[in-house]
Formats: sequence, C-alpha cells, structure tokens
Amino acid sequence: MQAPAVLPARDLASLHSQMRMTRDRIDGLAAQAQLALLQRAVADDGIDRPDQCDWAERSAPWRHRVTPRGQVRPGSPHQVGGGMTLFHDAAEADLVLRQDPAPPGLHGPLFALVFEVYRFDGSFLSLVQDLPETALQGLTRNHFVSVHLRMTREHPIEVYARLNVQHGPNQEQLVRQIAFRDDIGRAEFDLAYTKINEKRIEKAWLDLILEGPEMNRLAILDMVVLRAPRADI
Repeated sequence: MQAPAVLPARDLASLHSQMRMTRDRIDGLAAQAQLALLQRAVADDGIDRPDQCDWAERSAPWRHRVTPRGQVRPGSPHQVGGGMTLFHDAAEADLVLRQDPAPPGLHGPLFALVFEVYRFDGSFLSLVQDLPETALQGLTRNHFVSVHLRMTREHPIEVYARLNVQHGPNQEQLVRQIAFRDDIGRAEFDLAYTKINEKRIEKAWLDLILEGPEMNRLAILDMVVLRAPRADI
C-alpha cells in the first residue's frame, strides 16, 4: 500500500471514506459489546434487586482482595478496606478478622469476612460501610434503602443495621434488627419516616452491629446495600 502523501487525491479520498466506514463499524460493534458485557454483569452479579431498583452495590471486601488478608486483635477503629471500618468497645479483644475466598457454589461474592472471637470483654463489633456518591445522587424520602446479608453464626447472636444520613448540620439515624431465615438476613429503611433534607444530603453510611460476639465464629458471606423508590399506591 502506497503512503497517503503519494496517492492521487481521488484515491486518497476513496481510501479515507473506506477507513471511516470501517471505523464506524468497529465503534458500533465495540459499543454493542460493551452494552452486552454490562447487561451480563448486572444479570450475573447475584444481587436480588427489587422492582425499580435504581442503585445496588456489593460492599468492597466481598468484591476485592483486602490487605492484609488477616488481622489478629485489631484495634478500634481498624480500616478493613474499600470504605469499611471495624469498631468495637472491648478493652480486651482476643479475635481474628480475615478475608477468605467465598465458599464454592456461592454466586456473586468473591470473598467472605470471617470473625473468630474468643475472649472479648466488649458488647459489640461494628462494621461501618461508607456509601458512595452514586448511592446519594437523586436520593429522596420516597426511597427505601435495604441491606442484604448472607451470614453463618456458630452460635446465634443479634445483628442490627443502622443507616446514618448527614444532611447539612443534621444527622438522621434509623436502626433495624436484621431478620434472618437460615443464613439469609435483610433489613429495610423507609426514608418516608425521616426528616431528611433531600437538597442537603452530604454523606451516608451503614453500621452493621454484631452484639455479644464472644466465643463465636461469624462468617459474613455477602453484604449488599441497595435502594429503590417506594411503589406508588
């Protein structure tokens, strides 16, 4: 093939037109492939989305590897990774926190967070997850926010979720006990019962509170936070 500089103008114009048509076809195929991949990712992420769900996300420690993978006797606060922080109220916390691969056959999460708790003179462990900016965009009092857990417990304990929303100088808190059926647990927060100033929402975070964890093995196999508008009646 001759260099463009030596081609006659008519041949160069024809070649340029052919290249533009080829590029348009490639760009179109690339856009179709990207859309198909996104659709498959949404369909295959294992998240149980309600009707009209407009945001959902699996928390980062269940999607990405954290470093270090394990921590013995972590203090409070302790940065787990991915916007998640561990808090507890124990002076003597003989516990191990580690990230394990997700159990075989579990669809969605790649990892699990496991607590092995021995001597523990506090009353709770708390995982605090900051919600990303995408979770706040367009958030109104017409939304409900849900947390979905998959969790195994060597001995039964009570688990609570607390949603915190900062709007201007004020902060709204909603607390729900997570209701479990086998190892599946859910809690839902209806923002219609709050006084949130929708125009001044600055940040939001979710506390997952594990009460009385002493002498227990707790494996959180999945954690998903999502939101959806309430159904019109």
